[in-house]
Parts: sequence; structure tokens; C-alpha cells
Amino acid sequence: MSESQITVLVVGATGSIGRLVVEEAIRQGHAVRALVRNPGKARQLPPEAQVIIGDVTRPDTLVGAMDGVDAIVFTLGSDGTGKLGAESVDYGGVRNVLSALGSRTARIALMTAIGVTNRTGAYNRATEAHDWKRRAERLVRASGLPYTIVRPGWFDYNGPDEHQLALLQGDKRQAGNSSDGVVARRQIAEVLVRSLSSDHAVRKTFELIAVTGPAPDDFDALFAPLDADPSGALDAVHDMANMPMGDEPQRVRDDLEAVRADRLTNG
Repeated sequence: MSESQITVLVVGATGSIGRLVVEEAIRQGHAVRALVRNPGKARQLPPEAQVIIGDVTRPDTLVGAMDGVDAIVFTLGSDGTGKLGAESVDYGGVRNVLSALGSRTARIALMTAIGVTNRTGAYNRATEAHDWKRRAERLVRASGLPYTIVRPGWFDYNGPDEHQLALLQGDKRQAGNSSDGVVARRQIAEVLVRSLSSDHAVRKTFELIAVTGPAPDDFDALFAPLDADPSGALDAVHDMANMPMGDEPQRVRDDLEAVRADRLTNG
């Protein structure tokens, strides 16, 4: 994909990262559609953004938002609503948007979280948020669409001199606190938007943190050394194989098959 203007749909546009993605995409010269459930929150968005009212948990409200879209950035999050919210928003929202996209093709950037493969930690045991975010990653990979999956570290815990980005793979940092890695929200947004126009970011999944040093200006150089996810694989290239498909809920397996069938049917 070239650096020319594209139409970007931001899902989760009024969240703490989504608002910055909207601003960054506009700054980079793209046309932006902001998917918003609560119209009142749309007032905080830049006037250049086209606001689309829709609810990711209600598929019937999403179809019109997809027309003419070149790329979709997912920054949605259930934010403290427990297991039901994790399934209906973190996972179900991605499933429903992909379903609404139908036969259209779009570049995808999905934000999940560092430590997303940690199934045994207290956070995941209480919320299942990691499991549902990881299942959302699997849906994106199964879709056959060109994608980048970004797993950021702890938001805005970085020091004033920590802006040099480091992209990791294998999700090996699982302490469950800021020692896993830190990164500024604005840099997360920039990486998500930059990935949409970089051929070097296609089919790549990585953890995103910042270390001491200046911010980068060459994002292709950041993305290029990463290993791509194997074609047709459900999991990231170096992830631990600790979520066997045979143990997955039937509804999740059905969703994966539906996404794969849609892509095969539509070429």
C-alpha cells in the first residue's frame, strides 16, 4: 500500500488510544471514519473525522460503515466489564466488524496487549480478557486479509527519555506489570497508523515497547526485521502453543470456520 490517502475506519475511536489514532491518521493525510457508539463522546474528536454511529455488539449497525473503507484500525476494549465484556467487545466486536466487511478487502491493524498469551495469570483468570483478545487475533489471521497485530506494553509509563521503539516477538514478557515494557499512547497510535502503509508490516505480530532513546522516523526499518506469521496459521510466529483448538468453545470454532468460509467464497 502506498503513502497516498486512504480511508481509515477507527473502531474504538473515543477510547484513549482510538482518539489518538484518529488524530494521527488525519495528520498523515488520510480520510478518517470514527465508529462511535455514544454520539456525545464524538464531540471530543477532530472535526475532520467523519463520525459513524454504530455498536460493535450489534452487527446490524455496522454494515454502512464499511462502504469504501481501505483500512480498519481496532483499538476497542471492554475496560473492566469482566468476562462477558471481554467476549462481546474485545472478541465479538472484531468478529462483527469482519462479518460486516463481507467480501470487501481492507488492511487491518489490531491492537491487543503485551502478555496476551498468558492464560494463567491472575488478570486473565479473573477476566479472560487475554484469551478473548487472542481469539480476536485468530479471527484476523483466519480472515486472509492483510494485517498487523500490535501488542503494546503499559500505556504512558515511559520516562521522558524513553521513546526509542522496540518490537519484540514471542510474547515472553509476562510479569503482569510495567516491567514487561512501557510505551506512550501517542506512539502506539502512530505505529498502528504507520503499519497500514508499510508492506514490511504485513502479516506481522509484535509486542511494542519503548526504551531509552529518540523516537524513530523510519518505520519500515522497524517492521522489516520481524518474522511474519506463517501463512494460514492462527497464532503468531513465535507464540507459545498453549491454546489448543480442541479445547476451544464450539462457538469460537464456528466463528473461525465462518471467517475462513467467507474468504474462500469471496476469493
